[in-house]
Amino acid sequence: MTQVLLIFLPILFALLLPMLHKKISRVHTGWFVLLVPFALVLYYASFVPKIGDGPFTSTFYWVKSLDLSITSHLDGLSLLFSLLITGIGTLVVLYSIFYLDKKKEQLHNFYFYLLMFMTAMLGVVQSDHLISLYLFWELTSISSFLLIAYWYKRDKSRFGALKSMMITVFGGLMMLGGFLLLANAGGTYSIRELIANSSTIAESPYFVWMIVLILLGAFTKSAQFPFYIWLPDAMEAPTPVSAYLHSATMVKAGIYLVARLTPLFAISEYWIWFVVASGIITLFWGSFFAVKQTDLKGILAFSTVSQLGMIMAMLGAAGIALHVDSPQQTIFAFAAYAAIFHLINHATFKGSLFMIAGIVDHETGTRDIRKLGGLMSLMPISFTIAAIGSLSMAGLPPFNGFLSKELFLTSMLSLKEFELFNFSTWGPIIPWVAWIASIFTFVYCLYFAYYTFMGKGKVDKLPKKPHEAPIGMLISPIILATLVVVIFFIPNVIGKYFIKPAVLAIQPQLYNASSDVAIHVQAFHGFTPELKMTIGVVLIGFILFLTLKKWQPLYQLQPDKLSLNNLYDRMMRLADVDSKKISELYMTGAIRHYLMYMFSFIVVIVIATLFWKDGFNFSFENTAKIGLFEIIVVFVLVASTVTVFAARTRLTAIIALGAVGYSVALFFVIFNAPDLALTQLVIETVSVALFLLAFYHLPKLSRHEEAMPFKMRNFLIALGVGIMVTLLALSAQSQKLIPSISQYYKDTVYTEAGGGNIVNVILVDYRGFDTLFEITVLSIAGMAILGMIKLRLSKKEKKSNENE
Repeated sequence: MTQVLLIFLPILFALLLPMLHKKISRVHTGWFVLLVPFALVLYYASFVPKIGDGPFTSTFYWVKSLDLSITSHLDGLSLLFSLLITGIGTLVVLYSIFYLDKKKEQLHNFYFYLLMFMTAMLGVVQSDHLISLYLFWELTSISSFLLIAYWYKRDKSRFGALKSMMITVFGGLMMLGGFLLLANAGGTYSIRELIANSSTIAESPYFVWMIVLILLGAFTKSAQFPFYIWLPDAMEAPTPVSAYLHSATMVKAGIYLVARLTPLFAISEYWIWFVVASGIITLFWGSFFAVKQTDLKGILAFSTVSQLGMIMAMLGAAGIALHVDSPQQTIFAFAAYAAIFHLINHATFKGSLFMIAGIVDHETGTRDIRKLGGLMSLMPISFTIAAIGSLSMAGLPPFNGFLSKELFLTSMLSLKEFELFNFSTWGPIIPWVAWIASIFTFVYCLYFAYYTFMGKGKVDKLPKKPHEAPIGMLISPIILATLVVVIFFIPNVIGKYFIKPAVLAIQPQLYNASSDVAIHVQAFHGFTPELKMTIGVVLIGFILFLTLKKWQPLYQLQPDKLSLNNLYDRMMRLADVDSKKISELYMTGAIRHYLMYMFSFIVVIVIATLFWKDGFNFSFENTAKIGLFEIIVVFVLVASTVTVFAARTRLTAIIALGAVGYSVALFFVIFNAPDLALTQLVIETVSVALFLLAFYHLPKLSRHEEAMPFKMRNFLIALGVGIMVTLLALSAQSQKLIPSISQYYKDTVYTEAGGGNIVNVILVDYRGFDTLFEITVLSIAGMAILGMIKLRLSKKEKKSNENE
């Protein structure tokens, strides 16, 4: 139970922030918030030595009868992500204390959103229940929307927040559809049980649809092509948000989902091809267009897109291990190891680079790389951190990015050895694309570091006089940059305690908890193909960087009309303008028109369903005889109804309407339903009395001439509704698909509910919540009516006072 409660610790603490903020106005709110992620990272770190013994699970049922629960399942994969979420979260909160001014910013709002997001991410990576995972998944979209729009007075902030919300929520809804299909095929919502039952699920006719829908959710969240367009616009968020959400956590949610479900879906060629193809295309696309950007955070945004594609491609290759025998299994298990290793490395070097971009913006007043340069001597510590992060991302030693980049090239080269699923045809192309993308990765890393800190200085033209950031703002990026270097020298220690347990969770079919993932990482393996590719990356990358100003204008040749961003903008305009025009065609403001639409639709759907399901097999057995009295009541009912429409005065119409209600009450009496009859009589009496009380205020009944087609249309709709109800009643009476519940009521109304009146017991006990909700609705409606009456009276009083 403790595991589940600690997921909600951040958001529970966030609820105290508004009160805490007022009492500690002299102290930065971040110092108190810092305690939450720091305590959590210590708690999750305590699991590291013992996670190899097996997972830790804790469950809280919120609707046990529906099997709805929040299950915290900590294995190697979820523990690694939990450590990243809380560890990077601790550093981001520390960084934000010095980055955000407590006098100018609404800090309680910022930290509330940040802690909400932390809870959402912990819920995503620890949930073993599909529905709870989806709820936390959407909470990440909501909280990231609030964080991106934190500076809500800026148009770009609101636009970026809306864009991220639209795309990620669309993917989330698609993913929910895939989850429901998956749970229906597997008979459970538990991810562990679904993975154990993967062979049966694969036989479902909807298996491919599950893959497509779930991957849509993963790809939109992790900014894969073509859904990446929300990530660059999300850079309008404060830099701590970018460093946290868009480098280490939120964008990794899709990576986590793919890794978690790889044992379930990787038995399908569609899963492998979709994941590998999406990853490799995203890698190339992001790295190529990163060089086009002029905003520091824009460069980092496209680099994040590129790096996420790199990890996704490795996870796709990892799924191939299920289709090959040893020793090829070891080769493709290598891809899973590489993916998790680069996941860790990316969080370290990209987090530090985002923080440095924020420092540059904070100390110079701009993020435009065209206005920067020559800051190395003025900001030496920031330059050192930027150089370490950039060179690591470029894949150079002695930094951790070099090791995981080499593993990435190995896993891509291994695809040439796989002969199933047409990889023998297309597989050789993938290493070439990966290599070309690595070249552009090298170029944009040099582009970021050189044009910001080196080159010709433009200090006099900057909005602020630049100087080194305060030490408090530098602590977090220094820690991350230190990890970049340290991991390079102890990769196998990281592998033993963090990567191996995660790989065991991704590929449980190949390993057990006591086995050893026989992968040893070192900086030099000889003159391997990977090392030769790296040398080629450096040589060609340097040439492209030195000639950057000559070929960079080529990006301007791309028409804006052909961009994905333009497509998104056109779709939004279509939804805003054209949908409004369409709505105006049927949203006339007349209630009778809306009733016509609804009744027409219901008639068509119900009658079509009766035809489709062969529901016209009417049976008149066991039906009561129709006597003279029933015929007379029916005649009175019909005559009264016609009179309502034919009446020339309001009084006649009101009396005829009362006759309709009393006729229905007589039917209840005939069919031995005295309670319903009494209720009907009371309602009709009150209704008629109210009509008569308001009779004076009703307008005179006028007989305006109307076009005949309009009257005929109303008549046909009314006739259709009558026929539909009659057919539906006959069909329901004639065909019993399931046993009637009435016998259960008869048997238990006295023994179980302790009542003698079956109708009252049904309303109060068996359907007590329905009655409670109805009473609540009526109470709300009553309060609304009372408010409107008082408002009208106050207006009249105000008007009378003005006249006086």
